[in-house]
Amino acid sequence: MTALCAAARQLAPSRFLHDVPILAAPLADLLHHGPSALVWRPVHDPDQRVRWTVTGHRHT
Repeated sequence: MTALCAAARQLAPSRFLHDVPILAAPLADLLHHGPSALVWRPVHDPDQRVRWTVTGHRHT
């Protein structure tokens, strides 16, 4: 997660992160809750949790 967040900061000035959401999830969360749960974290805001079907709108 840390490496992805660092790379995302380099893309921050562009619209790339807005147009293409980059999500990551800990394997333990995926195994415990499943991929459809709120386990995915946008690399530009890793404290937020979203569904993998995120469309740019915040889900909490």
